[in-house]
Amino acid sequence: MSGSGAPGIQIDAEGKRVAIVASSWHDTVMDGLIEGATSTCTRSGAVSVLYRVPGSFELPLAAQVAARAGFDAVIALGVIIRGGTPHFEYVCDAATSGLSRVALDTGVPVGFGLLTCDDEAQALDRAGLPGSHEDKGREAAEAALSLALTIPGIRRPGSGVTTGF
Repeated sequence: MSGSGAPGIQIDAEGKRVAIVASSWHDTVMDGLIEGATSTCTRSGAVSVLYRVPGSFELPLAAQVAARAGFDAVIALGVIIRGGTPHFEYVCDAATSGLSRVALDTGVPVGFGLLTCDDEAQALDRAGLPGSHEDKGREAAEAALSLALTIPGIRRPGSGVTTGF
């Protein structure tokens, strides 16, 4: 299981503003991912705003706009399920590369909650639903919030922030 060994992160992100950008394909899986991300933001004290986009290919642009709009972090959520054409590889690569570029170009943390699965069963198992083994929405939110708290300390050496690892 890919999620084994994941750190338990306790986060106090009071006052942080988070954009959740989420694709619209695969409603059941997306509902779980969005719930995991939003509940994590709420528990941490962060305020989140949800923006829906058509598909995973559109996530990088939405994430870039959110980052440039002044959000402290962005959580990108989507699902790409392998089919019988090379479309899967192209969309996975474009979305992954684009989200990485947004984080590097803007300096705003982007939580990676993009599921790239061989089949729907794998996606459901990672969606944070009852019976799922993993909650990638929660994990993406924890990563983005943790980094949003850590980056200011890196920018000001000697003023590091512990995020609960």
